[in-house]
Amino acid sequence: MERKTGRSRRGIMGVMVLAAVCAAAALGFLWGSAGKDAAAPPPAGSPPAATPVPAPEPTPSPTPEPPSLEEQAQAILEEMTLEEKVGQMFLARRPETDTAQKAAEYHLGGYLLFGRDIRDKTREELVQAIQSDQDAVEIPLFIGVDEEGGTVNRVSSNPNLRATPFRSPQELYAEGGFERVRSDAQEKCRLLKSLGFQLNFAPVCDVSQDPEDFIYDRSFGQGAEQTAQYVGTVVGAMEEEGMGSVLKHFPGYGDNADTHTGLAYDQRPYETFLESDFLPFRAGIEAGAGMVLVAHNIVACMDGQRPASLSPEVHRILREELGFSGVIITDDLAMDGVRDFTGDEAAAVLAVQAGNDLLCCTDFETQIPAVLAAVERGEIQEERIDASVRRILVLKLSLGLLEGEA
Repeated sequence: MERKTGRSRRGIMGVMVLAAVCAAAALGFLWGSAGKDAAAPPPAGSPPAATPVPAPEPTPSPTPEPPSLEEQAQAILEEMTLEEKVGQMFLARRPETDTAQKAAEYHLGGYLLFGRDIRDKTREELVQAIQSDQDAVEIPLFIGVDEEGGTVNRVSSNPNLRATPFRSPQELYAEGGFERVRSDAQEKCRLLKSLGFQLNFAPVCDVSQDPEDFIYDRSFGQGAEQTAQYVGTVVGAMEEEGMGSVLKHFPGYGDNADTHTGLAYDQRPYETFLESDFLPFRAGIEAGAGMVLVAHNIVACMDGQRPASLSPEVHRILREELGFSGVIITDDLAMDGVRDFTGDEAAAVLAVQAGNDLLCCTDFETQIPAVLAAVERGEIQEERIDASVRRILVLKLSLGLLEGEA
């Protein structure tokens, strides 16, 4: 019996050990499953557990729109005195002496260079002369020139600046069509920009097919539609090169006489301008031209009493019917065609009253005080001055001449 009892104790002990092992295993299982049960969905009827809400990410601030050219121009305009604003409206023929001093003293908008300013100069001399004028002023100057090609070449007629003068539009087209016209315009722009110019007073938009016309040699020499294509080609190339273009001579010379030497009267009907003369100007405006030059001829169907450059009606047509919103500039106010009409001191005042933004003249030392006096007398409103200067500043900004302050 005792042997049996011994075996029984050992068996009980074995069972107890096994039970302990099983209990430990069971306890481990229960602990291990406790975490799983915590993540398990609650029994039916229990309220749903709250779903964690992720923290909201911060909304990035919107990038502010850069100020428009108009807004930048307005910011500059608001800091200017009346004298500075009126001075900006004058593109003067560059004086023979004291050019930097006068540009600063009169707050000039720019200088137009002629043959005497360029003839025989080396590249370095011309660049330095232009830069010295720019260094003297707070608002950079327009530096302009007539480089049409053919009979009017202020720059390329100097062999120090180009081996041969630029050819006329008619010659270029005969040589290689509009592709040749385009490549020539690009070359002109690159040369002029390298010297310090931002404005080329081109292209000539006048429609002329008669070799006897005063303007014929400077024109494209073909009909209105072909001339319009020529103008669009040239202005497009100039825009791509960052050179300011000047469409001239609005509303179109036709077969008129030369207003450099006296008054010219145009008796053609308005339909002729609509169907012919306006087409090249429209093409240039659509291509992005920043400036239009108004001539001194008297056009009876628009204003039979005043030269076009001094006519509010001609300017209304350019703004409203052709949709031009850029800078309107007079032809040279020293030309006999306008002097015969205005006398010496009234030209600039009448030009501003007509709607011009920029006045091309030689005697700015007389004309600027005359405009200032007209503002003081109430004959010209300062708001009228502001509108012109704003357009001038927008063009200078677009050409990279100055930086906005907005």
